[in-house]
Amino acid sequence: MNIYMTLRMAFKAIFGNKLRSFLTMLGIIIGVSAVLIMVTLVQGATSSVTSSIESMGSNLLTVMIKGNYYNNSNILSYDDIKEFEAYDSIKHASPVVNGNITTKYGTTDYDTSLEGVDTSYLETKNYAIASGRFITDLDNDNRNKVAVVGTTVVSELFGSQDALGKTIMIDGTKFTVIGTLEDKGSSMGADDDDKILIPVKTAQRFLKQSTITTVYFEALDKANVDIAEAQITQSLLTNFDHDEDAFRIFDQTSLLDTINQVTGTMSMMLGGIAAISLVVGGIGIMNIMLVSVTERTREIGVRKAIGAKRSTILIQFLIESSVVSGLGGIIGVILGILIAYIAGNMLNMPASTPFYIIVISFSFSLIIGVFFGIYPANKAAKMKPVDALRYE
Repeated sequence: MNIYMTLRMAFKAIFGNKLRSFLTMLGIIIGVSAVLIMVTLVQGATSSVTSSIESMGSNLLTVMIKGNYYNNSNILSYDDIKEFEAYDSIKHASPVVNGNITTKYGTTDYDTSLEGVDTSYLETKNYAIASGRFITDLDNDNRNKVAVVGTTVVSELFGSQDALGKTIMIDGTKFTVIGTLEDKGSSMGADDDDKILIPVKTAQRFLKQSTITTVYFEALDKANVDIAEAQITQSLLTNFDHDEDAFRIFDQTSLLDTINQVTGTMSMMLGGIAAISLVVGGIGIMNIMLVSVTERTREIGVRKAIGAKRSTILIQFLIESSVVSGLGGIIGVILGILIAYIAGNMLNMPASTPFYIIVISFSFSLIIGVFFGIYPANKAAKMKPVDALRYE
């Protein structure tokens, strides 16, 4: 059997009925492209969320404290929190006081968030200074009215002007800008550059918050995250009379693992749904191949009459169905990558299609072609020459 001649005959049969062949491929094209688009976008979303979480610090532990202000229990002071740095597993303990404020420079007003922080905040939350300096222990101890501003606030208040040394009004109180933060972008849907940082003790007095309910802990390294969490938990339980509801600890590593598990399940589920289109496409190939066998009955009879073997006829029709599904798979791959890339750019997230997904999708399209081509090919191969030649 001449494979080259068989392929030529397969392509001749396909291009002889261009519209029918394209409609036959359509199910495969849609199936392959759908698999690539869905898996690529899910992985892109996962990568985007993972990057956002990692940008906040891979060794970060966030503690939310639910204080009882009526009986003055479950409350930690600034000094209480800094004592956690005595643990070998903890590098920094960074207390934060939050509030929403209106800031003003000249005639421009802007609503943003205010965070009272100390010197450890910069490293703990993985920020960097673009210009000027950060808040010092002296600023904190003296409750200085100084501020470090994010790039969004700089843009809204100062435009193209240099923010350093400028005096801004925060809810009617004057603060001097001593530094600006480097652009950090967004994480978990929030703009990390839309904030103003001031000394935590200044913020406590300014916002009238004597207690601290949010603390960021930076573990010494990834290996010490679990140890640090255990030590923090034990210490807080001791301070809060073993009240487990008084606080919550959020671990970045656990959050990343959960997100990866969820998105992995979603990828499989969406990929499975899209694969149904491939099966539908395979059924379409089988139907068209059955029609092709019927139309070419006399041709099959002539070939068998002059000595064509059953295996030759079988392989010829299997190759034709494989060529149809293979061409559909190639078009589907190209279309899927292109649509995924465009959608990724529109959604502002990475959309790089993994090579193994391309290989799997294309291979599956070929397998579909062979599987659903077996029955029509076998039907053609079993035809008796006499019956085939008599067919009208």
